[in-house]
Amino acid sequence: MSDAITLTIDGREVSVPAGTTILGACEQVGIDTPTLCWGQTLIPQNACRVCVVELEGARVLVPACQRQAEPGMRIQTDSERVRHSRKLVLELLGSSVDVSTAPTLQTYLRRYDGHPERFAGGRTVAAPPKLDNEAYVRDYAKCILCYKCVQACGFEWQNTFAIAVAGRGFGARIATEYETPLPDSACVYCGNCIAVCPTGALVGRAEFDLRQAARWNEDAQTRTDTVCPYCGVGCLLTLHVQDNRIVKVTSPFDHDVTRGNLCVKGRFGWAYVHATGEEAPAPAADPSGRLKSTDIPSGAA
Repeated sequence: MSDAITLTIDGREVSVPAGTTILGACEQVGIDTPTLCWGQTLIPQNACRVCVVELEGARVLVPACQRQAEPGMRIQTDSERVRHSRKLVLELLGSSVDVSTAPTLQTYLRRYDGHPERFAGGRTVAAPPKLDNEAYVRDYAKCILCYKCVQACGFEWQNTFAIAVAGRGFGARIATEYETPLPDSACVYCGNCIAVCPTGALVGRAEFDLRQAARWNEDAQTRTDTVCPYCGVGCLLTLHVQDNRIVKVTSPFDHDVTRGNLCVKGRFGWAYVHATGEEAPAPAADPSGRLKSTDIPSGAA
């Protein structure tokens, strides 16, 4: 292997290409390292600190998602120190936000025997869901400030910059410019923020409505890949179907065309499939490219 470096992970020698992160090296040998803020198509932010590992000679635990592997490194991914740190971070997250729609985080809590309820005081994040449009819902009581939505909306993908981190400290939150209602903001309703959200703080309106009605059932859903019918780009859509109705559309992160990203039509323009009679057959974007909240049926009926 040209330009390869060798390091030791949990007692095993591993050779990886130069520039590989510790997380990538762990993946190469089949070590499942927990992550929440890391995204397959995003620049690592070191925000959640769940992926930390123990590096021999280092004073503090290092983030596996961003730290590049170096020759001679000796890494422990499951030491007592690592497990304690991961458990504490997960417990603090679970005690401060609603993780009921964050299956990955719940899995990690079980893995590390985390008990968020041991922290007195209950949740510090309390905010009603923002229902100001028919495309998607913002439920910041579930937000862990991983920043992935900001990345997807910013220069890494959409270049819309409709959302950012506002405030500082305990007041930090994801917000539109000047807390503007979403329909009046710069949002183009691509929904790429939804695709990367790990906790369900951002969720399609159809899914939200079904969850509220206790009818959302992923175990009963089928997935079918197809090509978006709206233009000639060739985006791959994955249709999530429940009770013979499309309830959500996603795109694979490893697809060469989309890399998990879609436009408003691809992600939300599927309601016409179920239209009958005089119903509006499809949503539409205005000439500026921004979607009006009244243009999209929820598709959850």
